[in-house]
Amino acid sequence: MSDETPTDQSLLRRFRRGQDDAPTLLYLRYAGRLRSLAAAQSSPALASRVDPEDIVQSVFRTFFRRAAQGQYEVPEGEEIWKLLLIIALHKIRDVADFHRAARRDVRATATGAVYDRSLAVESGPDEHALAVLRLVIDETLESLPATHRPIIELRIAGHELAEIAAQTRRSKRTVERVLQEFRGLLGAQIRGGD
Repeated sequence: MSDETPTDQSLLRRFRRGQDDAPTLLYLRYAGRLRSLAAAQSSPALASRVDPEDIVQSVFRTFFRRAAQGQYEVPEGEEIWKLLLIIALHKIRDVADFHRAARRDVRATATGAVYDRSLAVESGPDEHALAVLRLVIDETLESLPATHRPIIELRIAGHELAEIAAQTRRSKRTVERVLQEFRGLLGAQIRGGD
């Protein structure tokens, strides 16, 4: 190998021939720029959910998979940067779209500081604890099937098992099972589990 820095074209040819150093050299050449791009193009809300390195890894997975299939050519003297840039911008847009969809919407997610400020309006520690508990209950309810939610909401409202079974047209055993499952999920959330 010569002392000159290999071109992107030569590295792509070496990659296709199976030379192990080619992907590493391409990665090292462009990963930093891609990481900076991903960080700069991500909104603060999205940045709280997606690490720029995840975008970089996804870009290179796509690039190397398609390059192995012969989909990319690099003209002599040209770089693959423009191609990687386009792939990265598409990945960032797709990730942003994913995290803005309905229940995952990052714009509707309160970060720790925002959440803490909203709770500071409450009048005391008991109200704060109740607000936190209500938030955990609501998040846990959202993760359950829609048919389970009325059962739990009725129980929270103080209804007895027999009443809940009658109102939801479920057996008493089903009501007990749903409530037991909910208590387990809620307990895991309170203890810090997922």
